Amino acid sequence: MNSNEIAQYIEATNGISKPWLLVQLRLKKLQERRHEISGEEYIQELADIQQDLMKLGEWWRGMEDEVF
Repeated sequence: MNSNEIAQYIEATNGISKPWLLVQLRLKKLQERRHEISGEEYIQELADIQQDLMKLGEWWRGMEDEVF
């Protein structure tokens, strides 16, 4: 899947309220731009995405059947 397909999936499934899908979209967009940016910028953006992912914590506990 490319970033456009992921974005279409997120839109079609009302996934804008699912932060883990937005993280996947950000990762894919970063992957697609990898050859256009410096190594330092890539590492910084990857660290930002990872930090946002870690902030999600265990939000899914007790809702496993609903969200997965």
